[in-house]
Amino acid sequence: MSLILSMAAFALVASITPGPVNIVALSSGAQFGFRASQRHVAGATLGFVLLLVLMGLGLHELLKLWPFMTRVVQLAGVAFLLFMAFKLATDNGHLDAKESGRAPSMLYGAVMQWLNPKAWLACVAGMGAFVADGEAWLVWQFAAVYLVICYLSVGCWVYAGTFLRGYLSNPAGMRLFNRIMALLLAVSAVYLLLP
Repeated sequence: MSLILSMAAFALVASITPGPVNIVALSSGAQFGFRASQRHVAGATLGFVLLLVLMGLGLHELLKLWPFMTRVVQLAGVAFLLFMAFKLATDNGHLDAKESGRAPSMLYGAVMQWLNPKAWLACVAGMGAFVADGEAWLVWQFAAVYLVICYLSVGCWVYAGTFLRGYLSNPAGMRLFNRIMALLLAVSAVYLLLP
């Protein structure tokens, strides 16, 4: 039981701390509401858990063979974060989903995790800590724990954004909020480029 609690604590710390996926969840909750943002939550969770399982089942060995792929993923992640920052910064601030587009899709959430260096680090660190010998049943156990914790964590960010929605009911306030979120994403992207 202590192993499961340790896995859960690790998953909670890695999932609930600020990062690109959570910034988008916060912004989506504020702009589109809780229900519409659940696709992003589900996609981000399933995308991460798939990455975690593949990493546990041997993807890390491929990265050892082709170390340049780590840099490719990092650069793709930075480009994706900058694209998302641009989209947030240029949003018109209207809360009506018909006027301002759609909430992030399930696929968007999943791809975001695969291009998120924080997710890759969490997978490598988690597998190193809890499944170092590569036992498949431990990989699946860790994935099941992470599935629940990650979903609830990203969902908390959406809920926080939904709470802020009441305070951001005018387009000017929403534009300011989105630009702050865009700045945070851009800073995250630039930080990833530093040695």
